[in-house]
Order: sequence, then structure tokens, then C-alpha cells
Amino acid sequence: MADEPLDPEAHRARHDLIAAHLEGPVAGEEWVQTVEYDPEIPRWYVRFGCDGRDAATIYFDLHQRTLRYEVYFMPDPPTNQLELYRFLLARNHQNYGAHFSIGPDGDVYLVGRVMLEHLDVDELDRIIGVLYELVERWFQPAIRIGFAKS
Repeated sequence: MADEPLDPEAHRARHDLIAAHLEGPVAGEEWVQTVEYDPEIPRWYVRFGCDGRDAATIYFDLHQRTLRYEVYFMPDPPTNQLELYRFLLARNHQNYGAHFSIGPDGDVYLVGRVMLEHLDVDELDRIIGVLYELVERWFQPAIRIGFAKS
């Protein structure tokens, strides 16, 4: 049963909930720069400003049973890769729902997913808050480690 797609009406209801919340209250927040939607994927882009970096974008991808989310965290570091990966992996135990991941391109991402049956407005807000906090807290220390002058 877990592999079966969500009932089409329930899936559409989750889609509409995500759209209404991200494109409404979230888009209206002063720290949010833009919210865009690509119906071909379907994917929402929530770009927000940060103190520790110019901006970051959360990609919300709607799948049959899950909402996956991702933030591009930083490029493949030219130095101290093992030290950086150890630092980030140790932080994964402190995160709620999202975790650091190395992409196939070597770049670092924050990723996670939630089952659609558990998705509501509070969960969307929690996801956004966690990702915002992780970027604010760990981006500058990670950059210092991965781009340290030898």
C-alpha cells in the first residue's frame, strides 16, 4: 500500500494547501524575496534573505506521496573537504527533518521530505523555519572551513 499513489483528490488537496500557504502568507513575509511555481515539475521556489548570505532558495517538489525539499547550501569546497563533511555530518544529528547531503556534483545541499499524509500548514512552516535556521547558523562556518586559505 505504501507504494500506491495518494488518492487523486487527496493529492490535489495537498497541492492546493501548499500553493495557498506558500503563495499567500509565506510570500507576504518580509524576509521572503519571492515565491514562484513551476507547474511542469510541479515545484515551488521560495527565495529568502539571510544575514549570513545574500539569499537562499528552498525547492519544494511535489511527488505522488511526498513533498521533497532542498536548499543549495554551498559549492564543492576546494579545501578541507573531509573536515567540512565531518563538521556537517555531525550537525545532521541536531537537525529536525532536514539533513546535509553531498550532491552528484560534489556541492552541498540541505534535503528532506515529508509524507503528504502528514503535511499541513504547521509542518510547512516548521520545514521553512528549520531550513532558514540551518542556513543562518551553519553557512558561514562551513564556508570558512571549505574555503580556508592553505
